[in-house]
Amino acid sequence: MQKIKTALLSYGMSGKVFHAPFLELHPGFELTGAWERSKKLIHEDFPLVKSYPTFEALLKDDIDLVIVNTPVATHFEYAKQALLAKKHVLVEKAFTTTVAEAEELRELAQEQKVKLAVFQNRRWDSDFKTVRDIFDKDILGEIVEAEIHFDRYSPNLSPKSHKETANPGAGILLDLGPHIIDQALNLFGFPDSLFADIRRTRDHTLVDDWFDITLFYPNFRVRVKASFFIREPLPSYILHGTKGSFLKSRGDVQEDELKLGKKPMVTDWGIEPLYKSGVLHTEIEGSTVRENIPTLHGNYYGFFDALYQSIRKNLPEPVTATDGLNVMRIIEAAQQSSAQQQIFKF
Repeated sequence: MQKIKTALLSYGMSGKVFHAPFLELHPGFELTGAWERSKKLIHEDFPLVKSYPTFEALLKDDIDLVIVNTPVATHFEYAKQALLAKKHVLVEKAFTTTVAEAEELRELAQEQKVKLAVFQNRRWDSDFKTVRDIFDKDILGEIVEAEIHFDRYSPNLSPKSHKETANPGAGILLDLGPHIIDQALNLFGFPDSLFADIRRTRDHTLVDDWFDITLFYPNFRVRVKASFFIREPLPSYILHGTKGSFLKSRGDVQEDELKLGKKPMVTDWGIEPLYKSGVLHTEIEGSTVRENIPTLHGNYYGFFDALYQSIRKNLPEPVTATDGLNVMRIIEAAQQSSAQQQIFKF
């Protein structure tokens, strides 16, 4: 198996928790190193890899894949430089800060004949995989309405300055928004129009920390919502159809276990507690059914395996630049809709 030599653009929480463990697990990747500006941390976990002093040094090295896991406002410039160096690129969410930037990166990747993917890892969460399975089985009838929430109780400002400073990449819409917007588009496709309300609710905040977006489809509506003031959360996934409903809490355990230093596995990983099972209440073959649905296993390994296949076998990326562009189209439209308090039509 020809390994994909891979470098990270930082080794903070994202690199340590979401990327390095799966690059180490997958036999098709070789973690070459990370660009570290001040703290030199990667050698604590991977003593044999490189700690690059500059981005230029990283790009000049024998690297196949660059993972852009820096603050959102830097994604466009770093991804562009890596693409110009003819590297394959994986960009964290949010993909960019504007639609125009996303379009430019997509076109540049095509010109350079390299792969460009977006790290929408939440498609491989256990909860969403279960929702996707129920949806695909078509046992709810025609969808009438759906909601996807990413709610937290986190009233204090983040200690990470780039998340609380007014800049193009800050705010909950570009932080948590891409997760649930991508999931909505993955399930239901692109909407005809939307209406959004974006607010600041915490004391002294300089960035948006609450949003409520309604996506309009011809025969149904989808609501995506996030807040930092939900102490007693509702189900994170709510699907209502003409035959029945499915409700599921946010329950994926991968992030928490990775933060504890647990090593992921190809199998027997991402198993939710039974009490977080979803509730299905519908009609099947003329009989009313109400039962708990066991949650499927989540595993971000699936993303990295699909990325390997994309690069080595020239298959589509697991999350394409077009997928990332469509998320940015929703975000940009939501910002305009909220500012004007009007429905935005695509």
